[in-house]
Parts: sequence; structure tokens; C-alpha cells
Amino acid sequence: MVFSNLVFLFCFLPAVILVYFLSPKVLKNIILLMASLFFYAWGEPIYIFLMLFSIHMNYFLGRLLGHSLNKKLILSMAISGNLLILFFFKYIDFLIRNVNHIFDTSYQLLELPLPIGISFFTFQAMSYVMDVYRKEVAPQKNLISLALYISFFPQLVAGPIVRYHSINDQLQSRSVTLEKFSNGVRRFIIGLAKKVLLANAFGEVADGVFATPTDELSLVTTWLGITAYTLQIYFDFSGYSDMAIGLGKMFGFDFLENFNYPYIARSATEFWKRWHISLGSWFRDYLYIPLGGNRGGRVKTIRNLLIVWSITGFWHGASWTFMAWGFYYGVLITLERIGFSKVLDRLWRPVQHIYLLLIVMIGWVFFRADDFSYSLSYIQRMFGWEIHGFLDSQSYIYLNDYWYIFLFGALFSLPVLPYLKTKTASVMEAKPLQYAIPFMSTAFYMVLMIGATLQLVNSTYNPFIYFRF
Repeated sequence: MVFSNLVFLFCFLPAVILVYFLSPKVLKNIILLMASLFFYAWGEPIYIFLMLFSIHMNYFLGRLLGHSLNKKLILSMAISGNLLILFFFKYIDFLIRNVNHIFDTSYQLLELPLPIGISFFTFQAMSYVMDVYRKEVAPQKNLISLALYISFFPQLVAGPIVRYHSINDQLQSRSVTLEKFSNGVRRFIIGLAKKVLLANAFGEVADGVFATPTDELSLVTTWLGITAYTLQIYFDFSGYSDMAIGLGKMFGFDFLENFNYPYIARSATEFWKRWHISLGSWFRDYLYIPLGGNRGGRVKTIRNLLIVWSITGFWHGASWTFMAWGFYYGVLITLERIGFSKVLDRLWRPVQHIYLLLIVMIGWVFFRADDFSYSLSYIQRMFGWEIHGFLDSQSYIYLNDYWYIFLFGALFSLPVLPYLKTKTASVMEAKPLQYAIPFMSTAFYMVLMIGATLQLVNSTYNPFIYFRF
């Protein structure tokens, strides 16, 4: 089950909200836990046992960390257990394929369905045991509370990666006001509109272009394809984060922001402070700093950056293209760290933005394509090498049918709404508008919700790109 699904929107979510708010306080976490386990079991029921195993393993090892004298051994067991789960289900076939290729063997692939959200809930579980080891939090004695933390459905399948210490207190006690609930509803609708009205439309263009052999692509088509994917993955991913944050607020939880208009960045370093913030901070605190961070001199800093970014790429999927994508950012951020940032700072600001968008779009080619040969061939054609003409019928159709989607996508990938809100704040305080704004705001969100619902009803195209994660 995913958020942009009519069953979720009009059956599951209303039922959970109704039961949750009618239940006494002592049962609220149990209600959310049962709902989360049902949510997870909807698509692949057998994997509910994997989720339960992860919960119990981390619960008991976390308790041991609070009493054991050999805490490093217990921590090693916890990290190893979580990584083994992740490796077996996500990377075992990747390993088998590479062994077969290198040693000319013919081991059978397991072809296991990838448990949805396994990368997210595994990292959340590891953050819990590492926080306990560092004595940032006490071991959770309540199994229900820890189970809810690991399996809570709003952020289970697509993040953000919620750190245990950030919501530990909320697991024990939280309140929901009418204002907080309504803010959550509005945030959810914004995320749903991003996903359904924008990301899905861009996905249709990107899928069409990337399904075309590169020797049949014109120059304009290549740029339309990668621009569409650049906007698709932003609105899809940030849309899911918005929906997760909104859902959390409806039940009294406050999740940290996960996106901050990354495409307005002017360097790769700044981009990753704005994109998937929860993942970047996770790797910084639990891998980069333990490796030594930037404390061991330039050579060790470069080594640490390349290790962390290669692993970041591999976290996204079992493919060498993902690792190359991560290593690519490791190199870029390293170059900026050792001096290129000073060169960037002296450039005209629009040139800095063009630099960022160019390197990001090149990186997205590796992220989107299925193999290196297609990625490299696609990038060559982006820059005019052996292109199939400048403009062809495919690009003409996309421009004619989707021009307004590209316009809205480019516009709303920028902080336009916060800017307008700031500029018009004083005007909106005028008495006539004070009475009109609530009605206008309600109408706006109703239009977005109706538009997204109609799109879901009338279209069968509703991809879930996090199946690979």
C-alpha cells in the first residue's frame, strides 16, 4: 500500500484516524502499531515476519546494551544483524551475478522480492541501537514503543529516516491539537499533489525517453528526458516526505524536514545539505564521523568522503550504476572541499546554479539508467555526440503535450510560495482579507485534493520508484 492509492486515501487512513481518536490514550500506540503492520503486510504479507524479527532483535539487543559490560560486542551484533538482513534481501542476487560473471560460474539467482522500505527501516533500527550505545537515549523497555518507531507507516516505505532520539519523548507522550491536525492535512495534500499531479506526469516523459535506444534520441529529447526525471524524482521524493510529515502531525509526531529546495543550491555540497537531509545526516553521524571525519588530515578526509559517498550510492540500489553515482558525488564534494568551492564562490551566481544543475542532471542519468553503456551513451548525446538530429517527432510531442507541466515543475521547484507568503504577509493582515483567507485556503486545498483524486481515478500510471530502495 502506498499513500497515492485510493484504498489508502479513502479506506485505510480514515479508518485509522477514526479508531485512533476514539481510543483511550493507553491504546493509541497499539492502534498505530497494528495499523502499521497491516499497512506493511498489504503488499507482501510474508515479510511481516521479517519486520517482526527486526523489531525483536533490536529490542533485545538494545536492552542488552543497557546492562552488558561488553557493549562493543553487543553493538557489533546489532549492526551485523541489521546489515545481514539488508544484504540478504537487497544485495544477494547482485553478489551472485558478479560471482558468476567474474568466475564464470552459474549459481542460481534467488530472485527474492525486495521488502518495501527495507533500507529505511533498517537504518532507523541501527540508529536506535547506536544511540543507546552512545548513551544518548536509554534502552526502550516498552516493546510496543520500539516496534512503533521501527514500523510506523507514515515514514516506513520512503522515509524520511527518523532518528530515535528525535521522537523518543513523542513515543511516550504527545498531543494533537486541531491546528496541528489541520496543518498535517494541508501538508499531506501538498505532498499528494506533488506526487500525483507533477511527479507522475514527469515520470511518463522520463520513462518514454529512457525506454528509447540512444541512437534514436535527438538532442532536445535527451534534455527533455533528463529534465523530466530531475523534476520527477524531486517531486516524488519530496512529495512522499511531505505526506509522511503531514501524517505524523495528524497523530502528534513532529518529523524533521527532509528537503529544502535542493535545486536552488550552488554547489554539490550545498545540494546534499538540502536533498534527503535525513539520509545525509545519518551517514554523517553514524559513518563519516566514526571513520574520523575531517580530523585526520586531507588524505584521510578524502578517503572518508569517498567511502561514505560510495556506500551512499550503494544504499540506493544493488547496481554498479548506483555506486558510481555515489562515488561521482564523493569526487565532486571532495574537489569542492579541497579548493574548488573557492573558485565557485568567485563566479557569477547564475553560473553557480547552472553548474549545480548540470552536474546533478548528469548524475541522475546514472541513477535512472539500467547500465553503464546506456548512461554513457545518453550523456554523449546530451552534449551533441552522434545525435539523431536536433529535434524529432518524439520531442515535439512531449513539448506540445507537457510544456505546462515543465513550467509548473520548474516554478514550484523554487521557493516561490514561501517568497510570496513573506511578501504578502502584511497585506493579508488587512481585515477584509483576514476573513477571506481561511475560505480561500480551504478552497485551494480542496481543489488540490479533488484534482489529485480525479487523476488517480482516471489514470493507471502511478509508479512507486522506491521499490528499488
